[in-house]
Amino acid sequence: MDVLRRSFLTLAAAALLALPAAAQTSITVASTTSTEQSGLFGHLLPAFKVATGIEVKVVALGTGQALDVARRGDADVVFVHDQAAEEKFVADGYGVKRTPVMYNDFVIVGPADDPAKAAGKDTLEALRKIAAAKAPFVSRGDKSGTHAAELRYWQQAGLDLAAIRSDWYREIGQGMGPALNASSAANAYVLTDRATWLAFRNRGQLRILVEGDVRLFNQYGVILVDPKRHPHVKTEAGQRFIDWLISPAGQKTIADYTIGGEQLFFPNAPKG
Repeated sequence: MDVLRRSFLTLAAAALLALPAAAQTSITVASTTSTEQSGLFGHLLPAFKVATGIEVKVVALGTGQALDVARRGDADVVFVHDQAAEEKFVADGYGVKRTPVMYNDFVIVGPADDPAKAAGKDTLEALRKIAAAKAPFVSRGDKSGTHAAELRYWQQAGLDLAAIRSDWYREIGQGMGPALNASSAANAYVLTDRATWLAFRNRGQLRILVEGDVRLFNQYGVILVDPKRHPHVKTEAGQRFIDWLISPAGQKTIADYTIGGEQLFFPNAPKG
């Protein structure tokens, strides 16, 4: 038995050594909660592994927190959706290059009876009406890309949150799923990315009230963490993930992800 066991272990070790280096590699991707909670990664990563043999561990946080993880060198790649923050990340020497990957849009959901009369296509007017009515509003409050967009919209609407918010405005400091759960429980308004909303089941009385505003465009980008800053970054495998995401195969895999026949993300990586 000892001879057989030794032979088996020898063969197993030889087989492992014969595998391509990529097949023995894993990378860490710091990403936003919307890519995780919408189910996109569950659809995307198995296809990437089949194509390359590379395992991907996802750390799903708000965009700001995901970028902080990468700044510490605790991720190889960042896949998030706050262009200004992403560009600063690269400019500060933490990332190699930002590449657009895909987009979807934000929507404002709220109570079906819409007590603030916010429904329509004008995001800024909707927020003004919600604030004027002091209608319950849930904010992620987590420095995510969605939270950054929400704060930008309040500012563009000419509203100083520090001056006007009170009990009607609730910051929860959590991801999109918990924010939607809180909104459902309180029958409150909330800004969400459409993909997470489509994947969300606990909707209660909520429905989409504001959509179609060009301001609600939501672009995602991917960045390799700079190995000059963190030499342990798995540069080759991380770049393979990026290259696959923006390749025809990766872009088609993104486009093919649907819920109830509705496409959640729209690939728009630069060609050539």
